[in-house]
Amino acid sequence: MIPAPGSGRWLALLCASRVLSATWFVAYSAVLPLVREDWGLSARDAGMIQGAFHLGYLASLFIVGFIADYFGAKRAFLVTGVAGFLSPIAFVLLVDGFWSALWLHALTGLTQGGYYTPVLAMVNEHVERQRRGRAMGFMIAASSAGYALALGVAGLVLTFAGWRAALAVVAAMPALSWLVAVVAMRSTPNTVHPRPEGHTVLSSIPAVLRNRKGMLSVWGYTCHSWELLGLWAWLPAFLTAALVVNGAGAGEAAALGLALSALTYVANIAGSIVGGTMADRWGRTQTILLWSCVSLALSFSIGWMIALPVALLVAIACLYNFSAIADSSVHSTVVAESVPPHILGAAYAVRSVVGFGTGVISPVVFGWALDLAGGGKMSGDAFAWGVAWMTLGLGGLLGPVATWRLQRIMRG
Repeated sequence: MIPAPGSGRWLALLCASRVLSATWFVAYSAVLPLVREDWGLSARDAGMIQGAFHLGYLASLFIVGFIADYFGAKRAFLVTGVAGFLSPIAFVLLVDGFWSALWLHALTGLTQGGYYTPVLAMVNEHVERQRRGRAMGFMIAASSAGYALALGVAGLVLTFAGWRAALAVVAAMPALSWLVAVVAMRSTPNTVHPRPEGHTVLSSIPAVLRNRKGMLSVWGYTCHSWELLGLWAWLPAFLTAALVVNGAGAGEAAALGLALSALTYVANIAGSIVGGTMADRWGRTQTILLWSCVSLALSFSIGWMIALPVALLVAIACLYNFSAIADSSVHSTVVAESVPPHILGAAYAVRSVVGFGTGVISPVVFGWALDLAGGGKMSGDAFAWGVAWMTLGLGGLLGPVATWRLQRIMRG
């Protein structure tokens, strides 16, 4: 039976596709402690490789946003998704050190935008408003499930094989994602929204920049991205270091750290669904304000807790991941509801450059701060980790301010 666009089965298949495509986003983080040891990378170098992926990804989102506006979201996904599953395979086959990892990971990021922006556009097109926040929440939750799947699978493979084998298993999943999405979209129309006469690609950007509600959401999302992408890049390494502090060996800590990080991504799934549901029932901006403040408090505090019992620290990390992701789908919904349909792709593109641009910088700043504070490989120094995590809090401080201003406009 072919799923009807906007139906529960249609959304479920798109979510399943998203689970599989999102696995590559944390593949490098999953093997980061072992790669650092193997290649002798500093924390700054390790952060630069992750930052290169985010740089490629934001460029991809910018380009794909315009492709979706002018050629349709479905067509944009089907074409760009092919490159999205070939590039991770190339990474696994060719990577052999810092420079190859830097450029190849940037390439994988450059090909991943087709799995994101066009899908959000289709959800906005085919799901009615009263359940759109929850639908967006399920899509973001699917991403978190993919992160958990990648960490869990990589951790399992690392118990009997090396980090390259773990990456190879994860790299096969985006190809399955594309096939699942093809099945889901068989009856989905390729919609190209009509544009005003004389409207060009270049005129889309000023139109977005003039949209006050949309841009306040973009600035809130920017602070959110600084915090969230830094968290995702460094949490596995942090939990691995915490396990070493509590007496585990380096190899055991690396595998167990991945499993525990995967557990925190299960909390991520719940956070996305709860955040989207709250946005539909109690309001978009109220939901963003609540959870952004909770995640900020944890950014400023979690690094100092590295010596806590592992079970307690993992519980805190679960709450951190829950709160940091709970407002993500709401930001996506607010942007979609703030701009005309014919420039939605451009709005997501602008948001990507500004928002994910911070994700390029955030892991590097975190690693730089960790190095400066004396946090060497597998270091369990609470001061070093505390300072490093605080860089995420400092970068996220203005997010609630932008959201509060957006709330005043929406109420006015």
